[in-house]
Amino acid sequence: MLNPRTFSFGGTSGIVTSIGLIIGLGAATAPKSAIVSGLLIVALADNLSDSLSIHMYQEAEKLEERTALRTTVANFVVRLLFAFTFVLIVALLPASHAAIIALAWGFLLLGLLSYVLARVRGVNSLSEVGKHFTVAVVVIAVSRGVGLWILHHFHEIAP
Repeated sequence: MLNPRTFSFGGTSGIVTSIGLIIGLGAATAPKSAIVSGLLIVALADNLSDSLSIHMYQEAEKLEERTALRTTVANFVVRLLFAFTFVLIVALLPASHAAIIALAWGFLLLGLLSYVLARVRGVNSLSEVGKHFTVAVVVIAVSRGVGLWILHHFHEIAP
């Protein structure tokens, strides 16, 4: 079995950040192109930044260099792959369906990742999934709130 250390951060970040962007920008009535752009920018720029941060943290913890590099690359690739699945959902589906499908897909992925981590750690799977879902719901609610706030305070009138 794969070591969850090599993919858990990237997977979780790719899932929760993508859902937050889709819901938040959707609440602000951003066009599909803006949502896809946001997802791609985060999938690349933020992912590279997080990967560098992970790598530097692992170096500070004196993790063996090869292990640190493998973990860094695995997290980057997993996050990128997960993010691209959300890009496809938004790009290929009507806006009215994309958010619902993205939520369902994201919670399925997060649930599976949480379950695997719980099994590896030998802790209660249901409890872990519940805790992780709770945090994800908070992130999504905050993202939606920010999107609605932006819509209300920065609504631009088309020329």
